[in-house]
This record gives sequence, C-alpha cells and structure tokens, in this order.
Amino acid sequence: MSRPPLPPFTLETATQKVRMAENGWNSRDPDLVTPAYTEDSQWRNRAEFLSGHEDIHAFLTRKWNKEFDYRLIKELWAFTENRIAVRYAYEWHDDSGQWFRSYGNENWEFAEDGRMAKRHASLNDLPIDEEDRLFHWPQGPRPEDHPGLSDLGL
Repeated sequence: MSRPPLPPFTLETATQKVRMAENGWNSRDPDLVTPAYTEDSQWRNRAEFLSGHEDIHAFLTRKWNKEFDYRLIKELWAFTENRIAVRYAYEWHDDSGQWFRSYGNENWEFAEDGRMAKRHASLNDLPIDEEDRLFHWPQGPRPEDHPGLSDLGL
C-alpha cells in the first residue's frame, strides 16, 4: 500500500503530507486514519506507547469517543528526507461541556511507501471558555481559507 507523497520530502510534499494528516484526523474516523500508518508503526502519545494497527485503532476510537467537536490544525515545522516535525493545536470539549485547546508537537518518520512508521507526540491541554474558541468550521476538514496556527497567533 502506497500513501503519496513519498519520501524524500520537499517543502511542497512535506506541507502536503501535513495537510493530508490534518484532514484525516479531522475526519475522526479510525478506519480512515489507521491505514496511514505501517502495520508495525510505533507511537508515543503523551505517556502512552502504542504498536501497530490494533493499538492505533483502539487509541483513536477512545480519543474521539471522549473529545467532542474535535477540530485540529497542524503546521509544518521542519523536514528531512523521511522525517517531518509538526506543531499543532486542536479544540474539543468533554462530556461536561468544558472546552480545551490542546497544543503539541509531533515528530514523524516515514517508510518508503509513504506510511508513517514512527510518531512521537507531546502535548498539553489548556481549559478554555467556549467564547475563546478559534476553530469554527463544520465537522471535517478545515476549509482552505481558514487561518492556520501562525495566522491565528498560536
């Protein structure tokens, strides 16, 4: 299974890869997102360590069952031949209605087929008031004309 764009990355293809990942995660569909990773993909997400599709699918299912009205923006930070670093923020609320903006950084390493083989994520959750939300688009991919993180001052 090939997931273009493939490494080695250029500025254009790394930026495209970041936006494709953002769009996938904004779908909130573990069945759509999981195949973007190798079958033996290794993750560190906060203090949780995952390995392979079964763990990744279970993690994403848990995540999106508790993070309601999830909206994510990713931004390319740096890249090399088969690695990409991103920073990101996403907004969501819990089942009590408390809103959060979660800020983080991810380091990605890709296999030759363009699927992600390693993902290391560090992030923090900031409680926010609903009126302080900045991500206002219908559920799904961020519209092309919606500002990115830098444009929003994040």
